[in-house]
Amino acid sequence: MSEGAPHVDDPFVDPSIYETPSALQGEATLFVSEDASLTLGADATIILDDRFVHREAANCCGLLPTRSKTTHSIPYYNILDASLDGLELTIQHALPTSKNSCRPSTISYTLIDKSSITAAKSWLNKLLDLAYGNSQRHKRIKVLINPFGGQGAAQRLYTSEVEALFRAAGCDIEAQQTTHSGHAIELARDLNVDAYDVIACASGDGLPHEVFNGLAQQAKPRRALRKIAVVQLPCGSGNAMSINLNGTDSPSFAALAIVKGVRTPLDLMAVTQGENMYWSFLSQAVGIIADCDLGTENMRWMGSARFTVGILIRLLGKTVYPAELAVKVDISDKEAIKSEYRNVRKQREEVSGKREWEAHQDLDGDKDDLLPTLRYGSVLQDIPSDWDKASMPTLGNFYCGNMAYMSSDTPFFAAALPSDNHMDMVDVDGTIPRHKAIEMITGVEKNKTFDMDVVNYRKVSAYRISPRLRAGQKTGYISIDGEKVPFEPFQVEVVGGLGTVLSRNGAVYEFEGPK
Repeated sequence: MSEGAPHVDDPFVDPSIYETPSALQGEATLFVSEDASLTLGADATIILDDRFVHREAANCCGLLPTRSKTTHSIPYYNILDASLDGLELTIQHALPTSKNSCRPSTISYTLIDKSSITAAKSWLNKLLDLAYGNSQRHKRIKVLINPFGGQGAAQRLYTSEVEALFRAAGCDIEAQQTTHSGHAIELARDLNVDAYDVIACASGDGLPHEVFNGLAQQAKPRRALRKIAVVQLPCGSGNAMSINLNGTDSPSFAALAIVKGVRTPLDLMAVTQGENMYWSFLSQAVGIIADCDLGTENMRWMGSARFTVGILIRLLGKTVYPAELAVKVDISDKEAIKSEYRNVRKQREEVSGKREWEAHQDLDGDKDDLLPTLRYGSVLQDIPSDWDKASMPTLGNFYCGNMAYMSSDTPFFAAALPSDNHMDMVDVDGTIPRHKAIEMITGVEKNKTFDMDVVNYRKVSAYRISPRLRAGQKTGYISIDGEKVPFEPFQVEVVGGLGTVLSRNGAVYEFEGPK
């Protein structure tokens, strides 16, 4: 993208204001017929074709039709593939059909004669360079479809909205349904990581969780986690991964984002609980969030409204979730967190889309490719002496994670970054005034919770939480990436850049953090 070039959201916006990049002057236009040409603009391919004539709003009682402009454009981001077969030039692109959907579409021209072939091949190479940048073309994608997640529509959504886009982009795809809980762990554990570039999960956030944990069980887990990019096709009730990395919960737009996605390191979080160990990519929750996520299964008929209703009931009732907490705090001051976030975001945006991150270049650099040794041990060991410890008998909500959004409309961790060697931790006292509680919940969607005085926000590298049942409580809930785990103490520490995902820009989440 040239400096100062306008961003093209509408694939058929008038491109007359666009300028051709200076490096392409003299080579930017390809004449494909006597009355049609293709030009490489700043942000889009510009099509000038006298055949584009449409009957628009007619005048004179509808007797005299008007002619539309003969110029159209396709943003480079929407270009899926392009080829030349003999004299037949074909461009595959994603055509938006609504604000929430797109489909593959084809433009074809027959070149005037063989003398145009050399110029056409050169032009197509430049087009694909502009369309993909450093993103890998023709990705090899293993698709895992959870037919039971969300409303059970994952297979239909994949077939109707995703598959054709992947094929139009020249991706090599192999799709498989999961059949039971934990199946994706088994598939990822046994996967030949050299046969694929991406595992795409047509599901909610549960399947990516299983895939990360399966890759971590391979014989060379570090290499597996760095080699395979884990992505989400949002087809479940919780689609936080796609919202954060693709900026959408639309399956078709997410498919386009994956086709164009840039490999991006992702911090993973090692969770130890008893003798068990999990790898978390999204969040851990105790208190009202976990309770409303896992404790409202009887209200699934309400759809996403069950979370809102559950939260309001518990807030108005001032429900508390007592726990003991020990934390290795990195940054506790909110202004310092803002400053750190701004600095890191600026640095990463400067390299965004220009190159693959160096952390993922040398896949064979580690001799044994074992998982790193945890710096703070496990939950079974003594708490390190330099951790901050607190008894929290009136805890209302505890939430710690690695992504900005926890669902499609709730940016909970305003200062989160894909890989900054920190976790973002939020805790709120359960006895705050009701009007403050309501203000906090309504402020989540407006990204206002960060600055609220009732919200304790910290950057941390490790913690241990020991939840307790309150008087009269029969059971409690702990959520790891939205999945239920035993109601027992657990310890978490961040492991920088261990996982790999695809993101739209390769640097930050699709979310504007604190100013």
